[in-house]
Amino acid sequence: MEKAEYTVANKSDDTVVCYSPTMITTNGVWQGDNPLDYSLPLFILQLTLVVVTTRLLVFILKPLRQPRVVSEILGGVLLGPSVLGRSVNFANTLFPLRSVMVLETMANIGLLYFLFLVGVEMDLSVIRRTGKKALAIAISGMILPFVIGICFSFILHGNEAEPLAHATYILFLGVALSVTAFPVLARILAELKLINSEIGKLAMSSALINDMCAWILLALAIALAENDSTSLASLWVVLSSATFVSICILVVRPAISWMIRRTPEGESFNEFYICLILTGVMISGFITDAIGTHSVFGAFVFGLIIPNGPLGVTLIEKLEDFVSGLLLPLFFAISGLKTDVASIREGQTWGILAVVIVLSCAGKIAGTVLVTTFYQMPLSEGFTLGLLMNTKGLIEMIVLNVGKDQQVLDDESFAIMVIIAVVMTGIISPIVATIYKPARRFVPYKRRTIQRSKPDGELRVLVCVHGPRNVPTIINLLEASNPTKKSPICVYVLHLVELTGRASAMLIVHNTRGSGRPALNRTQAQSDHIIHAFENFEQNSSFVSIQPLTAISPYSSMHEDICGLAEDKRVSLIIIPFHKQQTVDGGMEATNPAFRTVNQNLLANAPCSVGILVDRGLSGSTRLAANEVAHHVAVLFFGGPDDREALAYGWRMCENTGTSLTVLRFVASDESLASTTELPPHMHDQDDPRILTAETDGVQEKRFDEEYLNEFRTKSEENELVVYAEQVVNNGEETVAVIRSLDIQHDLFIVGRGQGMSSPVTTGLTDWSECPELGAIGDILASSDFASTVSVLVIQQYVGLMPHETAAIPDTPPGQPDDKLANRWTPQASGTATPVF
Repeated sequence: MEKAEYTVANKSDDTVVCYSPTMITTNGVWQGDNPLDYSLPLFILQLTLVVVTTRLLVFILKPLRQPRVVSEILGGVLLGPSVLGRSVNFANTLFPLRSVMVLETMANIGLLYFLFLVGVEMDLSVIRRTGKKALAIAISGMILPFVIGICFSFILHGNEAEPLAHATYILFLGVALSVTAFPVLARILAELKLINSEIGKLAMSSALINDMCAWILLALAIALAENDSTSLASLWVVLSSATFVSICILVVRPAISWMIRRTPEGESFNEFYICLILTGVMISGFITDAIGTHSVFGAFVFGLIIPNGPLGVTLIEKLEDFVSGLLLPLFFAISGLKTDVASIREGQTWGILAVVIVLSCAGKIAGTVLVTTFYQMPLSEGFTLGLLMNTKGLIEMIVLNVGKDQQVLDDESFAIMVIIAVVMTGIISPIVATIYKPARRFVPYKRRTIQRSKPDGELRVLVCVHGPRNVPTIINLLEASNPTKKSPICVYVLHLVELTGRASAMLIVHNTRGSGRPALNRTQAQSDHIIHAFENFEQNSSFVSIQPLTAISPYSSMHEDICGLAEDKRVSLIIIPFHKQQTVDGGMEATNPAFRTVNQNLLANAPCSVGILVDRGLSGSTRLAANEVAHHVAVLFFGGPDDREALAYGWRMCENTGTSLTVLRFVASDESLASTTELPPHMHDQDDPRILTAETDGVQEKRFDEEYLNEFRTKSEENELVVYAEQVVNNGEETVAVIRSLDIQHDLFIVGRGQGMSSPVTTGLTDWSECPELGAIGDILASSDFASTVSVLVIQQYVGLMPHETAAIPDTPPGQPDDKLANRWTPQASGTATPVF
């Protein structure tokens, strides 16, 4: 047996811990071995316990808008001596002292690589672009909390300590109180949908500067803490650190750039290069640890010198999930395991704790408000910005852990600071969400539908894309939408990205990258592919303008971003992909169930018309000229506002000389109408207002249908590529049979969603509806058993009333139908259709 000294977390005296270096793996329970006596099985169990506990807390605290870091620290506190660890049996069985060394070593390896990734993802060019305002906010937000830390250090640390030890204590306490956690702040801003706002950009820039200052102060604090005997050693540590940074910038960065140049564009990096860089992280950690600063400092600096681009993407893809999902929670758990709330014994200390929380929070807010007032920003924005700058996280926990390891912070001070970190970070999201309501200016505009858009005005379309697979069909659809000099199309391309816990997901919104700069991560690379495809379309087409954007949100609230953008940009139509995609065998399978939730929420809340695109490919069958593609489009018309909108879109498309349009109107036979007009016995009261309203609405909708169809037929009569036909059917079965006979001839169906409309021709179709959000007809066309290679666009017309708006009415004034056209409508027997022109 060998002996190792280790300090017990909640005692000041040293305890001798005996362990055997050979007891790593067990021989098995069948031979009488207890797996928990061996280091590897015990570590696996500890890791599992930590990950499960933190993930459970993430799930529980999610409704309270708590960032993941709060759950991870609380998970450690829960497993530590404050809660479960109070049970001696639990502590000695699952977290015995002999296991702490292995646990801390693995936690620090995870921390090493995580800080390397933070460095890789961080764009220092933001600091150069920030300007004086962000710099002033960052510095003022650090000074006041630092001063408060100095004041309270005398109360918490006492006056009897040596001057140098007290100076080190002040430095640790001041850094811990004044730091702002950049990755955690980015996550909070994204969840509150402020990341793209002016206040969000300012907060991110200030936090980045604050982070840099914190790293410098941390390096200084460690240098002082480790060399309390003489200040000359501290000077050597600072100089050595500066030399290390210089070597990284002047020698290592050019070497890595050479590796990147050696790799042809588009090809994956040589495994040898990747291994070299991953080894470099550990070497950097070893060097900085050896010269007297913490190993994470070296890993962070090494990450910063990695050039933004495909190498960064590769490193993030290889490391991020494993490091941030599995190893990093260990570090926070270790912090929690070291936190013993019981060590704060006196009521006076709890009072001091409350005062520290309030004053340090107020200090940051006051410092920020002073600067924002100087720059003439509203007081509410200054207060919110100050609150956001109070976000704590990883850097503070590193500061506290180093301080405890160096015995600068005792158990009581450490526990106080951990509680402060959790409370300050935990209260930010709920408070900001409650008090800060960005002034949402109301955008009144009338052209919320295609039907109401001016024929000689710009058509604005918002196209939502989940991934590159959605792009080709959408581009072909836009190409067929007839952009002309009189009526150009302005397309806002919105790449929808799910908000995850990754800092990299946040940064792609904050950093406006110049053209030609390489992508920072997989999401950004995917965005670049999508944007590139649409920009090519813009260059090769006339009268089309493209504006690419990215929305990063949880799927549950993504529709808010889409609706907000649609209203701000005054678009007439939102096109979003269906949640199912076609498989190789022609069937339809769901790609992500969350996409369906987005679509449903969008249909319920959209400020304009919405089209859901069922993508089965849409390519031109015949090339007519350089810019024209032949498309065969069919509009299935049943009646109602949605079908009128579908017809309006089809009408616009048929004005393109390369697009043929078939409009098939389904008419209920006299028999089916007679059977459906009979009211149930309880509704025979002639005075019932429900009957009167339903009858009035139905008559009015029919009148609108007739008027719009009249206008369409009059204006399209001379167009040889337009075919109008009517089909008399008795029920839903006959309707389906007619639709099935059409699928070979066309490559796009446009149908109305038909919400709120009931008709004998769709009777029974909704009984087995798989996707009700598409409506009865859209659901049939999108189903797997509908043997078709035809894409489908299901349109819902915006019919809601906004303030200062009038009801949506057809462009043609109400009046009697044209007799000549009325006589030319020739309904036929069921099963046949006669073209009129």
